[in-house]
Order: sequence, then C-alpha cells, then structure tokens
Amino acid sequence: MNIKKHVTRGLWNHLMKSGVEMGLASIIYEVGVASKYVNHAMRTGDLGLAGTSNLYGEDQLALDVLADEIIKDRLDHTGRVSRIISEEQSEIIIFDRQGRAGGYSVCYDPLDGSSLVDVNLAVGTIVAIYAGDNPLQSGRHQVGALYVVYGPRTTLVYGAGDGVHEFTLNSLGEYVLTRGYITVKGSGKIFCPGGVRRDYLPEHEKFVQQLEQDAYKLRYSGGFVPDINQILLKGGGLFMYPGTTSAKQGKLRLPFELNPMAYLMEAAGGAATDGRRPILDLDCYDLDQRSPVYIGSRDEVERAVKFFAGDI
Repeated sequence: MNIKKHVTRGLWNHLMKSGVEMGLASIIYEVGVASKYVNHAMRTGDLGLAGTSNLYGEDQLALDVLADEIIKDRLDHTGRVSRIISEEQSEIIIFDRQGRAGGYSVCYDPLDGSSLVDVNLAVGTIVAIYAGDNPLQSGRHQVGALYVVYGPRTTLVYGAGDGVHEFTLNSLGEYVLTRGYITVKGSGKIFCPGGVRRDYLPEHEKFVQQLEQDAYKLRYSGGFVPDINQILLKGGGLFMYPGTTSAKQGKLRLPFELNPMAYLMEAAGGAATDGRRPILDLDCYDLDQRSPVYIGSRDEVERAVKFFAGDI
C-alpha cells in the first residue's frame, strides 16, 4: 500500500489541501469523528425508546438521544462552536467559548430517519454550519454543510466552498476520499415522492402524474439522506416532499434538513426550491420551521417551478 497516497486522501488532509479555514475544518472533521461512534452505536446499541420526546412531541429512540449527545460533545470539543441547535433539543444551546471571537454556529439532525434503523435501512446525520453566533439564518449564509450515510458503507459528503466531496469509512476507521468534485447531472429519470399520496394537493398530484407519464422511475427509500445521496451521486433526478392537506408546509425542517442539503445540491450544480423560491433564500426564524421541497437536478427543479407558476 502506498502510505503517502493513502494519507493524502484522508479527510483532514483534504480539508487542509482545499484551504478550508481551520475552525470550519475542525467542525467538519469532528462531526466525522462523532459519526464513527454513532455508526458503532447503531450496530451494537439499544434500538428501543428512550422514554422521552423531542420538541415536536415525537418519541425519541435511545439512539436519537445518544447520537445527539455524541455530536454535541464533539462540537463542543472543537472550541470553535458558540451555539448549536439540534432536532432533538428544544432550544438553542450555548457553549462557553471564554470570549474567543470568530466562532461558528451549527444546526444538525443527529440521526435523520432513525425509525428505519430497526428494519436495517440506511439513515443519516445532516449538518449545517454558519459563521458567527446565529444558527437561525437564511441557508444562503452557510459556510459549509455535510451529511453522513449509515448504510452498507458509511460515507461522509461535505462541501465548504470548493466543491462537494465524498469520503468512505474504511476498515481502519479512517474517512478516505472516494469521489471529488461531485457534479449532479442536469436532468435525471428518477423521482422520490415523499408524503401520503391521498393527501397531495391537486397541483402536486398533477405534477406527479406528469412525471409518471414521462416515464420517470419511482425510487423512494423513506429516508431523506439516502434518497438525496442517490440523486447526488448516481444519476440525477428529483426528491420532493410537498405541502399536503394535512401539513401545508410539508414535513421536512428548514434549519436541520433542507438548508444543508440545498447548500450541497447547489454546490454540486443542482437546485432546490419550495416550488416558488430557492430553499436557500427562505428566511429561517424558528427551530420547527418547515417547507415544501423540490430538490435535485436543475432541469427537474426548474420544471417544478414553471409548473406551479402555470407556465407548463
């Protein structure tokens, strides 16, 4: 094995070679470290309920709570993070940085799709990073984002201003570069439709029917992270979770899920919209803020916007 080549493909070396600011690089790297512990816990730990609920009234799994604590502790360990918001916490958490300036704020979903773990489907961690002390900002202000997929392989995909890159956790416990400068195709032939179809609003149902008539293949795992990962890495396409009759603003949360994924998708040449405006241009003002989303290849996203504007 070429040791030198192996080392330079590691996550930390890649961050340094890419010129990522040291504090930002530390946050990305430490989330990678945290994900190794989460990965181990998922394969060996308790899959039952924790006996608690999050701010949305959802029962928390023991894994949700553990993953949240692991990531929170690693972020605190960096000494670079001043504030965090987690999908598993009811308020903004403030870290004592002892007057040091130049910090970052982080929004994260520690284990998105955790209810799928006990049936052995892929789940993930999603992270958005902002400069300064305000974690509730328009997604356009992100300085970096990443997600981790816990599946047949454990992979980490990050972007921080110089492209989008995938790393795979190897047998030595190291994240090694497997794809650099990922570019999502301009159009694809798959669609991932979230939500219960009987609850679709009429205009969204018509859009889905149009995609079906155009021979788009349905590919939906029930997990946001693996579905976005498939579109980003494999062949383009469109993920959508619309507003419905039971949830006019959709299900997915802007600070923890949509903003970081939209950041990465745009950085790879794709797009993301709520059907009218880019996701990254939406004001973010609340931990529980939600939005409909159409995200993926630029052609399909633009088609959705034109459709809802009545131009198609």
